[in-house]
Amino acid sequence: MHTPYTLGTDGLVLAVRLTPRAGRTGLDGVRTEADGRPVLCLRVAAPPVEGAANAALTAYVANSLGLRKAEVTLVSGETSRTKRLHLAGDPQALAARVEAWLEAER
Repeated sequence: MHTPYTLGTDGLVLAVRLTPRAGRTGLDGVRTEADGRPVLCLRVAAPPVEGAANAALTAYVANSLGLRKAEVTLVSGETSRTKRLHLAGDPQALAARVEAWLEAER
């Protein structure tokens, strides 16, 4: 299976498919989009109003991976369900954290 992230020099970029107004906040695994790209499926209870869902998303990802909120930034997809998040830090260490998070949720 392909990974839903790409490594960079100053961190990694995580591809996310977000479901706002969900009954719970959580991880739903990895799926492949129609174009063949893998995305991490996440849900948040917050509504997609005035950036609430995006704020909940970045807070949830930061908390789940043991990062500060400032280390998780929305790169693209502010009003789209498909988003890209930049996680700042050592790319290899971040990749290991993401993999461990995915494995723990299986």
